[in-house]
Amino acid sequence: MRAVKNRFGAADEIGCFELVDDGIVGLSDPSGLFLGDRREMAPGTCVTVTMEGRRPLIAEVQALIAPSSAPQPRRVTSGLDSSRIAMMLGVLERRAGVKLATADCFVATVGGVRLTEPATDMAVALAIASSVSDVPLPAGLVAFGEIGLAGDVRPISSLDRRLAEAGRLGFTDVIAPTRALRARSTPSAVPAGMRMHEVGSIHEAIATAQQLSRASGQVTTPRRDS
Repeated sequence: MRAVKNRFGAADEIGCFELVDDGIVGLSDPSGLFLGDRREMAPGTCVTVTMEGRRPLIAEVQALIAPSSAPQPRRVTSGLDSSRIAMMLGVLERRAGVKLATADCFVATVGGVRLTEPATDMAVALAIASSVSDVPLPAGLVAFGEIGLAGDVRPISSLDRRLAEAGRLGFTDVIAPTRALRARSTPSAVPAGMRMHEVGSIHEAIATAQQLSRASGQVTTPRRDS
């Protein structure tokens, strides 16, 4: 539920509720609603932390990239802005060398959540790259950062709250924009046991994610498309 003030538009705050037999019950910790099953990691999934007003929410982005025989490959999105996804596909193709021109691309969020914040660009890009390579990302990885048309990764707001929420839920690795640590307001924002990987470009972000996958043993035999 989103709050909207009369004459002034959205209040940038949301409330999460569950409908049960006794009525509607408020959820004080809704992050788990927007995550898939993390026990069996599949290629094409990445977790991010989005800000809804002052509340950080963990959300999962899923991508499926499949070869297409149609003259115009399909571009299907759910829970994400289609124009933003089209931009991400172009940036990945041109700046990171990810081949997508002849592939059907399906990108969606888990749990019906809608993500509009530019900081979710990083998770979208890594999910797409993971699906193309057919290599799962580590279960303990979370990523956020805005991506520009030049392939650069831009700083984001509310870094402390995003890191605290990710650490609270047990995530151990974070891919975030370069200079994020130096720009944050609190020097001790990174939770204990969490490793911060700063990147300056989408190419560097994909390389970092692949390195973490190899370190966690997620790399498998590459698929053979027919």
